[in-house]
Amino acid sequence: MNPYPLLRLLSADQFRPGPELAEALGVSRASISLALKSVADLGVTVHTAKSRGYRLDKPIDWLEERKVAEHLGTQARYFDLRLFDEIDSTNTALMQQAGQGAPAGLVFAAEHQTAGRGRRGRRWQGELGDALMFSLLWRFNLGVADLSGLSLAVGLAVARALEGLGLSAARLKWPNDIVTEQGAKLGGILIELAGEAHGPSTVVIGIGLNLRLSDTVRGSVEQAAESLAMLGYGGDRNRLLAALLAELAVLLPQFEQGGFLPLLPQWEARHAMQGAPARLLLPNGDSVAGTALGVAPDGALRFATAEGERRVHAGEISLRGAA
Repeated sequence: MNPYPLLRLLSADQFRPGPELAEALGVSRASISLALKSVADLGVTVHTAKSRGYRLDKPIDWLEERKVAEHLGTQARYFDLRLFDEIDSTNTALMQQAGQGAPAGLVFAAEHQTAGRGRRGRRWQGELGDALMFSLLWRFNLGVADLSGLSLAVGLAVARALEGLGLSAARLKWPNDIVTEQGAKLGGILIELAGEAHGPSTVVIGIGLNLRLSDTVRGSVEQAAESLAMLGYGGDRNRLLAALLAELAVLLPQFEQGGFLPLLPQWEARHAMQGAPARLLLPNGDSVAGTALGVAPDGALRFATAEGERRVHAGEISLRGAA
């Protein structure tokens, strides 16, 4: 049995008896028991009390299309939001829809991803209700080469949306991370594209953010991680998703008209490592010491070394704070 309808009937405030849940879902008591056995894989703890039933250990922050639309207001017309309880990857699924001619503005958001991924194939997954994971399909009348710097423009949109929610401490880290002022990762961006040399181009923008971070998830990631809750965000995922989409609806057309160059000063003003000592970690394991000067109009990192300035493009290296 799919556990999600059952979980939506449970709360952290009171127990609900098994027979009542079975009747509400039109299933047997045995089906309820089987469904509850699978929820641990979703990071959900359900308490059981004899003669009283079941309740959640903590509330689940569910996504709801209606609430997102309410927060978006008139900007809701730009998007077609589709929510999934479980999906392999919102980016993968949306790329498939893009290949079948789906229009710009289609958004896939999921409660749980079985094969969520980040940059360089890294796995991306949060506990149920504790992370926002979604992908947006957008189409540009530009060639693929003209999309240089798009991931940085998307990062700027995320930062501006967070600032609008009162999270001014969120920063950007080249090329596609959202971090705290201390460099702990709050989330990331994954962009996949297809198109012709002279256009048009199809882009799927994947964004993942930690709203809350359990000790289990914190210990499973490769680098220091933090959550929006620790920065003071007390709102829900619906409000956050709406804020991000609203900012993207503004910045993506701006990018199509003028490219990344007009947005460059805003991006650098939010760069966590702007002008700071840093190390470039190369794919072969070597590293280069220097200073992160900022970014070029095409989105390349401007990095000062003892031999002079070099420009590095996303995907070739990683950037870490100096040891």
